[in-house]
Amino acid sequence: MASIGQIIFGSMIFLIVVISGLIVFILAIAFSVSQGTVESRSPSAVGNLADDVVLDCRFLSNSGNEQFSDVSITWLKDSVSGVVYEYKNKAAQLQGQNTQFKNRVQLFSDAISMGNASLLLRNVKLEDEGVYRCSVNAPKVSGTTSVNLRVAAFSAPTFTQQNGSLLAQALKWFPQPEVSWLSQTGQLLNSSNQFISSTAGTVQVVSVLEDPVKDETYTCLIQNSLVKAISEATVTANSVTERTYFIFSAASTEVPSLQILLTVILILSANQYVLSPV
Repeated sequence: MASIGQIIFGSMIFLIVVISGLIVFILAIAFSVSQGTVESRSPSAVGNLADDVVLDCRFLSNSGNEQFSDVSITWLKDSVSGVVYEYKNKAAQLQGQNTQFKNRVQLFSDAISMGNASLLLRNVKLEDEGVYRCSVNAPKVSGTTSVNLRVAAFSAPTFTQQNGSLLAQALKWFPQPEVSWLSQTGQLLNSSNQFISSTAGTVQVVSVLEDPVKDETYTCLIQNSLVKAISEATVTANSVTERTYFIFSAASTEVPSLQILLTVILILSANQYVLSPV
């Protein structure tokens, strides 16, 4: 049977454990309330060579929407020394900026007070590919989020009729893509494809639909591991009208052909529904 001293000692240990747990719990709640959230709506992004790209970063206090007057924002890139961009005391602080990003990056200063810490990166280059980290410190908000930027080259094709054939030309693609054509009913059609290299390291895509061309809508698919262009070319007697959808897949190195086929079938089905008589 335990002595009174042992009982008292055990009770004290129990109380200490309970009180410690309560303190940790209260601190966890207080920490959560004070930190808010920092996140990216697009944690994977694809930049188009020589174009601009926005790396998304947003911050929000747990108390709801509010304006922030004292905000510190730092953008870093993994495996790169120095900062990509730093904002503090309502001004850019670029003394430690890596030269790779000089005069090529900026924040949306008018939107910072509303919780927008997104970074605009101009004139995207291949060496810009990598993981970027956005860190924010503001009243009731502190945290970091990341954006994985992949770099490609892509452009929508233009279509022309030539001697009863349909020609598609896209000025820049990288990596080199695959090209295929589908009829209005989703049937795979014959085509001949040519890829013309440029000094910039990209290729120009030239594809000719070899099957006899009728007055209907054809779909041209241009796709590589990062970007898929789904282009509809509607042929009439005197003209070709066109529209292109881009699908980006920065997280995967493989093109999900089944997903693309299903997307195309849905588009074609929608077109047939719109065109069908009531």
